[in-house]
Amino acid sequence: MTKYIFITGGVVSSLGKGISGASIGKLLQLHGFKVNMIKFDPYINVDPGTMNPYQHGEVFVTVDGAESDLDLGTYERFLDIFTGKANTNTAGDIYQTVINRERRGDYDGATVQVIPHITDEIKRRFSALKNEYDVTIIEIGGTVGDIEGLPFMEAARQFQLENKKEDVFSIHVTLVPYIAGAHELKTKPTQHSVNKLREIGISPDMIICRTEYHLDKSLKRKISLFCNVPEDCVVDAMDSPSIYYIPEALYKQKVDSLIIEKLNIKPKKKFNKSWFNKIKKIGKTKKKVKIAVVGKYADLKDAYKSIDESLNIAAASLNAKAETGYLGAEDKNLIKKLKNYDAVLVPGGFGNRGREGKIKSITYARENKVPFLGICLGMQCSVIEASRNMASMKGANSTEFDDNTKYPVIKILDEQKNIKYRGGTMRLGNYKSEIKKGTLAHKIYKKTSVEERHRHRYEMNPEFVDTLAKAGLTVSAYHKNILPEIVEIRDHPFFIGVQFHPEFGSRPMNPHPLFREFVKAALNK
Repeated sequence: MTKYIFITGGVVSSLGKGISGASIGKLLQLHGFKVNMIKFDPYINVDPGTMNPYQHGEVFVTVDGAESDLDLGTYERFLDIFTGKANTNTAGDIYQTVINRERRGDYDGATVQVIPHITDEIKRRFSALKNEYDVTIIEIGGTVGDIEGLPFMEAARQFQLENKKEDVFSIHVTLVPYIAGAHELKTKPTQHSVNKLREIGISPDMIICRTEYHLDKSLKRKISLFCNVPEDCVVDAMDSPSIYYIPEALYKQKVDSLIIEKLNIKPKKKFNKSWFNKIKKIGKTKKKVKIAVVGKYADLKDAYKSIDESLNIAAASLNAKAETGYLGAEDKNLIKKLKNYDAVLVPGGFGNRGREGKIKSITYARENKVPFLGICLGMQCSVIEASRNMASMKGANSTEFDDNTKYPVIKILDEQKNIKYRGGTMRLGNYKSEIKKGTLAHKIYKKTSVEERHRHRYEMNPEFVDTLAKAGLTVSAYHKNILPEIVEIRDHPFFIGVQFHPEFGSRPMNPHPLFREFVKAALNK
C-alpha cells in the first residue's frame, strides 16, 4: 500500500519545499523504495504555460506534454524519473474539471461546493498513482494561511483523517530568521506558522527549519515544545553550496529513519551512501569555464533554471565549474561583454523583445569561432542570422516578428494559425528526431534517433533548407523527414541549434550529451 508524505510551507514562500521533498525522496530511493512526487499549486491558472517568467520562473515540460512548475524539474533531476500530467496540478485545472462535470450534469442537480466537490477532486489526485509507488510525496505550493491554498489544506486534513495514521506523514517547511542586531535566531515565526497549520486541522510530524545557522539543542527544544513536535523531528536546513548536498544533510539528522519508523515500512535494500560520495566528488576542481546565456530575463535566474542546472552538471562531469553569466539581450554593451566568456548559449523564449541582441550574439559566436548552443528560439535566431549574413537574404525573419518578411525562414505551423486558446496548444512534450550520420549531432548523440521535449509554435521553414545548406548552415535532424530539428555549421569548433529543450533531460549523474559536448568545446577554446 502506498504511503503519503505531505509537504507544506510557512512564513514566506521560496523556502525550498520542492528541494526538501526531492531530497527526502532521494533518501527513500536509496533505501530501495519506489518514490513519486506530485505538485499542487493554488493559483487559478490552469497551468504555468501562459505565465510570465517574472511571475513564476521557467516552465518545465513533461515528456507527455504538460507545462508545469519548475519544481517538477527538481523532482526529475533528484529522483532520475520522468514526470507527467498526473504530477502537476493547479487550482485552475481542478476547478475547471469540477465545473465541466457540473455542466455535463454529473452531479445530478446537487449544489456544487468547495467541500466536498473541490476537495474530493484534490483527494482523488493525491492518490492518482497509488498503485505504482511505495511512497508518494505531495508538495502543496504557497504558504499556509493563503486564502487560495485553503481547499488544498482542507483536502490534506481530510485525507489524513480518512487514512491510517501510519500511512500519512506531514512535514512543514518554515523559516527561523537570524536577527543580526540581536545576534539571535528567532523561533516565533515558526510557532505562528505551525499554529496556523494546526488551526486548519493539520499537526505536522516534522518541521524543517530554513536557517542561516545551525539550531542548537535549546532552540530545537523550544520549537518542539511550542509546536507539539518531537525534538528529533525538528530539523535544520541551512543554505548549501549545492542543492544535491541536502539529502546527505538530512540523512545526518536521521530524517529518513524517522519517516520510515512513523510510516511503519521496512527498507527494501541496504542503504547505499555511494550517491553522496559521487555528488561530493563532482565539481571539486579549480578549473572554470565561463558561459554566457543571452536572454530577456537576465536578472531572473529561475527563468533559466534547467539550463543553469544542465550547465553546472555538464561542467562538473568534466571536472570543471561553470561560471554562468546571464546577459540581457537588449544590453547595448552585449558584444563587449561576450568577449569575457568562453561560449555563448541563446535559450528559448517568446516575443520580439531582445531578438536583435540575440542575433548579434550569434553573429559574434559564429564569426569568432566561439562555441555556440541555441535552444528553441535560440535555434530559430541562428537560422535568421545565417539567412541574413551567410545566405545574403536581407531582412530574413520569423513570421513571429515580421508577417511581411520577404524571407520567412521561420514560420508558424498551419495548425497553429487559428487556435482559440493560448494555453496547452503548442507542440509540447516528446517528439522524435531522426539524425543524419556524419553530422555533429550524430557525433554528440551517437545514435540516429532521439526523443526530446518541445515547447514552441514556430518552425524552421523547410523551403529554405537547401539555400542555407549551400551557404553553410546544415539541417542535421528532422521530425518525420519534414520539420527541421537540429541545425549546425561544420567549419566551426561547436555551433549547433536545436528546436527542442535538451535542458529538461539533464541529471546529476548523467549530463545531457548536448550540454556536455558544448561545455567541453568551451573548455577547449
